[in-house]
This record gives sequence, C-alpha cells and structure tokens, in this order.
Amino acid sequence: MKLKMDVCEIEDVTVIRCQGRIAYRDEALALSEKVTELLPDTHQLVLELSGVEMIDSAGLGELVVVLMWAQANNCSIKLAAPRKTVGELLQLTNLASVFEIYPTVDDAVLASRGQLA
Repeated sequence: MKLKMDVCEIEDVTVIRCQGRIAYRDEALALSEKVTELLPDTHQLVLELSGVEMIDSAGLGELVVVLMWAQANNCSIKLAAPRKTVGELLQLTNLASVFEIYPTVDDAVLASRGQLA
C-alpha cells in the first residue's frame, strides 16, 4: 500500500498520521515534502507510525532528513506508535537512539508540550 498521510492539529502540536509504507524514493519523498510544507507553521511535530507497514532504506534515510530539517527550523519531531516490526527496525538501525519514540500519539503530544511525567 502506498503512503497516505493525514494531518491534524492537537492543540499546538501537528500530527501526521502515516498509513502504508515509507519506501522507495517516491513515497519517502512524499513524507519529506509534507513535512517541508508544514515546517514554517509548526514547532512541534509528531509522526504517527501505527499504520506504517514497512520502511525501507530510502524511508529510513528520509526520516533522518526530516529530523535534520525540523531541527534546523527549531521544530521538535517525535515518532509515535510504531508497529512492532517498524520499532524493531528503528532499534536495529540505531535510529531509536536518534528519535524520541513514544507508544501512543497522546504520549508524544504530551511530551511535545512538556507535560509527560
């Protein structure tokens, strides 16, 4: 399934709900383009990954690019609710030490707002 993205706002946090796969060059670039479009208007970004079935090397690379762009624009980025296989891939590639990863969107939003205990 190709990557589909829906954007919503939860108070002052922008959430991108991703479904499908973050793979191949076109789909991975679509994620980067969406984030680039949102960066001027947000300082808190959450990527919800619960609907992501798989990520390949192009997708992993684009996640890193998205993180660098967000940081350059004073925007924090958090990952939320990755499926087990996606979470394991993030661990295996050591990207789990680079990204802040939360089990739920609510936890990621609270952390973005500095309210997670």
